[in-house]
Amino acid sequence: MTDLTIGIVGGGQLARMMNEAATPLGLGVRLLAEAEGTSAAQVVPGALVGDYADASTLTDFAAGTDAVTFDHEHVPTPLLQQLQDAGVAVRPGPAALVYAQDKAAMRERLTGLDIPAPAWRVTRTPEEFVAFGDEIGWPLIAKTSRGGYDGKGVWKVDGPDGAAEPFAALGRALGPTERVSPGSTTGDGSATEVVIVAEEFIPFTREMSVLVVRRPGGESVVYPVSETVQRDGICHETTTPAPGLDPGYAAEIQAFATRIADELGVVGVLAVELMERPGGEVVVNELAMRPHNTGHWTIEGAATSQFENHLRAVLDLPLGSTAPTAPVVVMSNVLGGSNPDLVGSLPVVLADPDVRVHLYGKSVKPGRKVGHVTVRGSDVAATQDAARAASAHLEGA
Repeated sequence: MTDLTIGIVGGGQLARMMNEAATPLGLGVRLLAEAEGTSAAQVVPGALVGDYADASTLTDFAAGTDAVTFDHEHVPTPLLQQLQDAGVAVRPGPAALVYAQDKAAMRERLTGLDIPAPAWRVTRTPEEFVAFGDEIGWPLIAKTSRGGYDGKGVWKVDGPDGAAEPFAALGRALGPTERVSPGSTTGDGSATEVVIVAEEFIPFTREMSVLVVRRPGGESVVYPVSETVQRDGICHETTTPAPGLDPGYAAEIQAFATRIADELGVVGVLAVELMERPGGEVVVNELAMRPHNTGHWTIEGAATSQFENHLRAVLDLPLGSTAPTAPVVVMSNVLGGSNPDLVGSLPVVLADPDVRVHLYGKSVKPGRKVGHVTVRGSDVAATQDAARAASAHLEGA
């Protein structure tokens, strides 16, 4: 019998890997999955299937858990507030989670904290968007304030002629008369518009990510800064630590990421996604409050994985070391390609004893994240080559 049970909302691969981290700690896992047979539902006995946006379903699911956390950030904050008001430990709580759900709220809050960011403006009409572009220069990036992920809800707009497209797409998503998304709230529970956030286009030299894990009382740990490779809004690869990053500047990045976690009151993992300007300065691109794709390297590459530390934080247990286990760690995502038989490819991939494979139990579809591989080494280029070769073979390239 377990003494601590954690409830995970969402049945994807992040929940699957959280479950793997829970087992050696003797933690019980209760799962609310979107459908039968999802990645996590395959490995969590007795997984419940239901709608995370239904209040009664969420309340019944949370009963008997010691804390509730998330595989995704889509649960309406009013429902999470209801759970919290009823005494459920919701971690991260709705007052923090809103800044991962709402890009406009995130930009406003981080600007108030003097955190480096692209120039930005909330725009409600194409005319307002064009005015911002004419003011700071084109092109611009347009983002829906809510609902976008993995490159969805993001556009590069080269000039005024393209300004209408994001607003038309937003109108189609919401319907002809809907001005707010169902359940959208700010941190105080009030409704918020779904808008287009216009942002300065940054011709970044590279993208990076840093993960902070924080307990309810404020204790936190931070992982090394990773360099990430994104294509079409999807993470393809991470290299840790970020090659060529000055150690002093890396410490500055870790410090302001930790400050963000403290100021927003995050409990669990906070992933801070970054862009590096041509001059070397980094700006915050996105926030995520859950275990994150850019932290998968930590399973083999850190003394304590992001998944274990997330569970520890959510249950208010002491946090583990984030020290890397090798000079270089490379994680390469496996995306659905021409190879439908991932398991059948293992003999070739595992012939390299340094390769570690994680498959998510998903059917192969083009571009879908179906797994990842991790390689530890001492040479950046050689370690990257080994990880890329393994993921490419799994994809059928």
